[in-house]
Amino acid sequence: MHSIFRIGDIRKLDNNSPLYQVDLILTSDDDQQLRQLTESIQEDDADKIDWLRLGKLLLSINKFDKAEELYLLQLKQSPDDNTRAAIYHNLGVVKDLQGRYKEAAAFYEETLEIKRKTLPEDHSSLAPTFSNIGLLYKKMSDYLKAVEYYEKAHQIYEKALTSNHPDLAISYNNIGLVYDDMNNFSKALEHYEKSHTILLITLPPNHPKLATSYNNIVYMSMDNYSKALEYQEKALRIREIALPPNHPNLATSYNNIGDIYANMGDYSKALKSHGEALKIREIALPSNHLDMACSYNNIGLVYKNMGDYPKALTYYEKAHKILENTVPPNHPDLATSYNNIGTLYSSMGEHSKALLSQSEALKIREIAFPPNHSILAYSYNGIGGVFMNMGEYSKALCFAEKALAVLQKSLPPEHPLIKKTMDNINAVKKKL
Repeated sequence: MHSIFRIGDIRKLDNNSPLYQVDLILTSDDDQQLRQLTESIQEDDADKIDWLRLGKLLLSINKFDKAEELYLLQLKQSPDDNTRAAIYHNLGVVKDLQGRYKEAAAFYEETLEIKRKTLPEDHSSLAPTFSNIGLLYKKMSDYLKAVEYYEKAHQIYEKALTSNHPDLAISYNNIGLVYDDMNNFSKALEHYEKSHTILLITLPPNHPKLATSYNNIVYMSMDNYSKALEYQEKALRIREIALPPNHPNLATSYNNIGDIYANMGDYSKALKSHGEALKIREIALPSNHLDMACSYNNIGLVYKNMGDYPKALTYYEKAHKILENTVPPNHPDLATSYNNIGTLYSSMGEHSKALLSQSEALKIREIAFPPNHSILAYSYNGIGGVFMNMGEYSKALCFAEKALAVLQKSLPPEHPLIKKTMDNINAVKKKL
């Protein structure tokens, strides 16, 4: 094996220089973790040219703008369609990581357009691009479009693959996730179970992918918490056998179990599970990793539900600080963090602080999402709730009506959030 280094730190030489200093730490020749990583990268990248690898490296260290610069430069210099398709794909990845989903979808569509010049509509190499676009529409809560693109990918996989191929399982799972988000739990469960059946046939009983499949079974969304817990504990047992003791996927299992206990109202067990997740992540991940923010946020939510608002605020602020230092300023996750903090301030009776945080969340969402995205309605409802608590009923009514207008365009008429928003409007009108 060649000399292998871990990256210790990356920093600019100074503010006036475009150069970065990279501190490298020499590892031992028998570093098993790095050996496995190297072999995996070599397998994945055997057919990629060096600048594509460099772009992937920049993405892996969150240098999104630098990766974008590199790809745009190569786009100008690459006349052949295959290379341009790969560049557009990678630009889509950049925009996805930046939370700019609409732009990401446009780049993936460019990839699709180039491939369609030479390939039939059911060619197997189109399926991953259809899936990528489907994922972006899912993130934008355009679920009908997401299902449309995922189904296009799925039809290709069904023709091209054997009935028990693992990629077919992934495809069923993707469609299940969209139906889950649409609250169509019976359809979600149907697709999850098809995915799970394939994995049971094709994988050994303790394979980590089976654990992921157990994670996705929809019982928690259906409020069947005992069944959800059963599946999550199966996932945890598999991961405990298959993975090293501080593997991040173990933290994912503990995190999911913590979420179930929180939904059951068993907050002491929820805290214990989320604490286990955090402990693993503190060992396995850098301190500014987004999964660390996830743990802090989840623990904060449990403390909020327990009525321990000062502790909740401490954890929410830890999560927020990581996001501020890690994601672009208009990333949707940052809006979610502002929203959580605003909701907490409302519970604490600090309405002016609540309004400030909720307004920051709305500002980001108005940039990151299209104007009729349902997530905007959550912000409008949140701000309307703050004005209601402040006794400013006309402003509360204005925001509740904005929320309703968005929801009626973005969700099916029977969705519970529409009814809840109508109830809010009626409650405000009674105060006027």
